[in-house]
Amino acid sequence: MAMATDIAALLADQAPLPGHEPWPRYQVDALLWTDIGRLLGAGEGDLLGLWAERDAVHLALRAPTLPSPCVISLPVTDGAFPSIGHHHAPAIRLERAVHDLYGFIAHDAQDERPWLDHGAWGVRVPLGVPEEVSPRDPADYPMLQVRGEGLHQVPVGPVHAGIIEPGHFRFTANGETVVRLEQRLGYTHKGIDGLLTDVALPQAQRIVARVSGDSTVALSFAFARAVEAALGIAVPERAQVIRGVMAELERIANHFGDIGAIGNDASFPLIHAYCGIFRERVLAACDALFSHRLMMDEIIPGGVVQNISAAGIAELVAALDEIEPRFAQIVRLYDDTPSLQDRTCFTGIVSNELVTRWAAGGHVGRASGRDFDTRRDLAYAPYLGLTLAVPLFKSGDVDARVRVRIREVEESIRLLRRWLAALPDGEVIVNIPRIGEAREGIAMVEAFRGDVLVWLRLDADGRVARCHVRDASWFQWPLLEAAIENNIVADFPLCNKSFNCSYAGHDL
Repeated sequence: MAMATDIAALLADQAPLPGHEPWPRYQVDALLWTDIGRLLGAGEGDLLGLWAERDAVHLALRAPTLPSPCVISLPVTDGAFPSIGHHHAPAIRLERAVHDLYGFIAHDAQDERPWLDHGAWGVRVPLGVPEEVSPRDPADYPMLQVRGEGLHQVPVGPVHAGIIEPGHFRFTANGETVVRLEQRLGYTHKGIDGLLTDVALPQAQRIVARVSGDSTVALSFAFARAVEAALGIAVPERAQVIRGVMAELERIANHFGDIGAIGNDASFPLIHAYCGIFRERVLAACDALFSHRLMMDEIIPGGVVQNISAAGIAELVAALDEIEPRFAQIVRLYDDTPSLQDRTCFTGIVSNELVTRWAAGGHVGRASGRDFDTRRDLAYAPYLGLTLAVPLFKSGDVDARVRVRIREVEESIRLLRRWLAALPDGEVIVNIPRIGEAREGIAMVEAFRGDVLVWLRLDADGRVARCHVRDASWFQWPLLEAAIENNIVADFPLCNKSFNCSYAGHDL
């Protein structure tokens, strides 16, 4: 019998499991799981996440033939499951993380090396059946072999010269030209999956908000929406709009930081200085409105913690009035500086084929022509019904990733002005009901890097039985290895900053 040619046909005879909202979840056997992996590898859908719990593995996906994204679950009874990564490369690192945490073996895996486990835990498979082991040398890690004439290696990190998170980068170069880059991450592993197993709902919310501090609003937003989907909670309209205000402020602040840092790495510190001022002005406004510069713990299931006063609206509008024309001047300066363009144009190119295969979101995907934005394509309040200008470029270089950020800042300011001019009246929080049965929820939100995903299961008492968080960086980090190929080693900081992937968000 011929295999179905699309994922919808494979799932046509499958009944979704009850109590999972708003996407369906299907429990499948190993054959169907493998067939889905083959279709993902053939480009018939996008992998949105892959994670585990003690008796199952799950993957989330979207496909053009499906009416909505869905979750596919495979029970694990013998400690192993068929590898999705064997057919679809974006799953490889996710499967390595699953093996380190739960001990499940991915049959026919392309890469069986540890990923998160650097040998320092003193325990093996901490979330499966834990086994105490002696610590091993963290440097005992088999990097992939590269052979050729005149090649040398340059190891960088995990400790860096700047105050940044740790990660190891192994460059193989011919002279100054990079032939290959291999990353080793996992140094900021915090045990997030373990901390989000059997935990009270308020504590889980605080943990998710701290997975990656620069995306705390987006992650809290996704967690809240997952809880609300599971419990059928309707959030007040005013709270929905305030959530959008916070999400766009977070986007603007981070884009200002990235645009400035890229300018600095391209030896143009003037842009860095001015963007630092703009970012500080935004963070100060956030502090005035929400009593926290990063707006941490402001979005919770059921709504938001703080309302916005008329005085707060006026202060935020004044900040936008101050920033917008000055930022336009900086953009013109960027456009009119040939020496800066020389560093950013045609540097660190990522192809459309790669961002499509990896379903890379945010500025990485849109700079290479992947036209996807969760706010538009999997729309949620307060973006429902809005006409959203999603910037799209095709060159896939550092310059394109800068320009995506510039256009997103402009669009975010437009959205903020619209919302603040007509903020709905009403309450900003509703109570969380106790429904007395286990329920599951899932949500995606557009963070400044791209789409983030939160899946969770609530038990009958309202506790979080299991929760998984997937940052956009999981599907962006591997593409940085491709971006630096055939560039010089000295351009790596510029390429790296143009991605600005999260270490903490990736390392769970």
